[in-house]
Amino acid sequence: MTKTGRMNSEIAVSAENVSKSFDSQRVLENVSFSLVRGSTLVVLGASGSGKSVMMSLLVGLMYPDEGTITVLGEEVTSFRRESDWTNLRLKIGFLFQGSALYDSMTLAENVAFPLVQHSRQSGDEIERRVTEKLSLVGLAGAEGKMPAELSGGMQKRAGLARALALDPELVIYDEPTTGLDPMRADSISRLIRRLQNELHNTAIVVTHDIACAYTVADTMVLLHNGRIIAEGTADYFKTCSDEAVRQFVSGSSEGPLEMG
Repeated sequence: MTKTGRMNSEIAVSAENVSKSFDSQRVLENVSFSLVRGSTLVVLGASGSGKSVMMSLLVGLMYPDEGTITVLGEEVTSFRRESDWTNLRLKIGFLFQGSALYDSMTLAENVAFPLVQHSRQSGDEIERRVTEKLSLVGLAGAEGKMPAELSGGMQKRAGLARALALDPELVIYDEPTTGLDPMRADSISRLIRRLQNELHNTAIVVTHDIACAYTVADTMVLLHNGRIIAEGTADYFKTCSDEAVRQFVSGSSEGPLEMG
């Protein structure tokens, strides 16, 4: 997170007074944040808090009703055509909540897919990069396996290898630990942190998993009813005396946060 006045080149993603409604339902209201290049922002919130809508706005699946969003130096709220997104999306890797692997393709073919579609690299170079990315996420030697042969944790790793195939500047993780047991969830969280440290890319992690958040975050924001009600480092969230923050991080149903 950064304060107003930093040089624009330091900011990877920013949102200013972003609001979004569906009919009469206000999903996001005056949301503002900024993310320094090379750091990891965790967007926390319960189901229905507006997390997924915010991520959809960042990649152009939706447009805000109000406000400005800038991603990797591009003011995306000024885009009016799908073609405006073409070059920018090649700089963004996205790990889907369900991994979204192609069932009919091997792991190697899944990871190679964005390279085949969006690069002019030779077959040998693509094969080399696939091997490199799978090794990076701990799946060396698994090139020939099919998604159905993998555990949930291995599918997440394979999905991450594909998200990294084009060496993106920004990686967005949508609920990366959902559906995993605590040990595999911790393994994925540690992998996300290690990759950010090694690759020095910028990351946004959308989650309701506070253990994951503490492992991966440089900064965190807590969304509730479409508003950011708290922001700070992991240490801030661990020691914050605010009742709403304490309720969320403890997972209590009792407190000022109302459950929808």
